[in-house]
Amino acid sequence: MSNLPRRTSRSALAALALAVLLSASATQAVEAGETAPSFQLPGLTGGTVSLEEHRGKVVYLDFWASWCGPCAQALPALDALRQEFPEEDFQVVAINVDGTSAAAKKFLKRRPVGYPSGLDPKGETPAQFGVETMPTSFLIDRNGTVHHVHKGFRKQDVESLRKRIQALVAAGR
Repeated sequence: MSNLPRRTSRSALAALALAVLLSASATQAVEAGETAPSFQLPGLTGGTVSLEEHRGKVVYLDFWASWCGPCAQALPALDALRQEFPEEDFQVVAINVDGTSAAAKKFLKRRPVGYPSGLDPKGETPAQFGVETMPTSFLIDRNGTVHHVHKGFRKQDVESLRKRIQALVAAGR
């Protein structure tokens, strides 16, 4: 009973964050066949994170938040997928949309990943891509063209994602 106000507060914050994100994504969503918008964000572990630094590779761009339950399942699965492919062919790049870096860093401390994550607390990058739900991901080819938009995450999604990544990696050789 004593946790009820705390849970309610977290739920209210998550709902507010999602509402802000959804209102920011009122622009048209990026779809398969379109060029992925460029971005450069501060990295959660320092430096910067950009799509441009991975041109020439197949990129899986993942938008996530610490309050997102499916994101907690997706991050380790995406890290495992990243390790299945040569570094020169494939990279996962993440963008966190939490209001502060502290929540994201705490989340990653419990679920460490080996790929870069940028921080966009204002939601400008999700708005550029038209992200409507968490998590949303974009599979981007070596030339910067989006090939697949994936909304949500379930463990059974991994095999279909693996096949899509394999096809794009093989197409570029």
